[in-house]
Amino acid sequence: MVEREPSAAESMMRDLRRQGYLVRSVDTGAHALRTYRDADLVLLSLELPDIDGLDVCKSLREESDVPVIAFTRLDDELERVLALKAGADDCVARSWGHRELGARIEAVLRRSRRGTPLPRSISLPPLSIDPRTREVRLREKVIEVTSKEFELLYTLAASPETVVSRRTLMAKVWGTTWSQTSRTLDTHVSSLRAKLGSGGWILTVRGVGYRMGHAWRVPEVSAG
Repeated sequence: MVEREPSAAESMMRDLRRQGYLVRSVDTGAHALRTYRDADLVLLSLELPDIDGLDVCKSLREESDVPVIAFTRLDDELERVLALKAGADDCVARSWGHRELGARIEAVLRRSRRGTPLPRSISLPPLSIDPRTREVRLREKVIEVTSKEFELLYTLAASPETVVSRRTLMAKVWGTTWSQTSRTLDTHVSSLRAKLGSGGWILTVRGVGYRMGHAWRVPEVSAG
């Protein structure tokens, strides 16, 4: 969520969390453009303190296909039209109820996923990745990962013997080949290694990209 007023952001986040969403808030357009890549959807106020909300919307659409719902203070038709032309998937008035906003979020997410075949589950014992539940399990223990960490791990694990280039990973996971995403990629790889408890799960191939390591091939040693 991109909202300049803390009280308004907190109120909207509270209601959306009650509906089961995981929500994070930033208060400027610049911050949004730096951090949106972990989001499944962006709720964007068109009234921001640093960058015009329509310009933020255009930048998001140029860099990514992340769904965007813009919202405005007034139920103004021209504002909604401009937001849609700037690339928003929907535009709502702030006065609309939170239940309707939640329903519109679901509708936009359904449209964004429509036509995409359900990916297969991946098992690299003791690691398993289930795209239906978005769960990563290591030795049957659920590993908490972000949306982008999940997509990154899934992309690598789908071809465990193949080196996946940085450019391919950036395009598949972040929907862009923008150079700044390269640093984001490294950060996500580092975070995944820490969460999986070993750098051996994801190996760096210098000058090319990353591939799954052989940690999943190492048999467990039982004590005794």
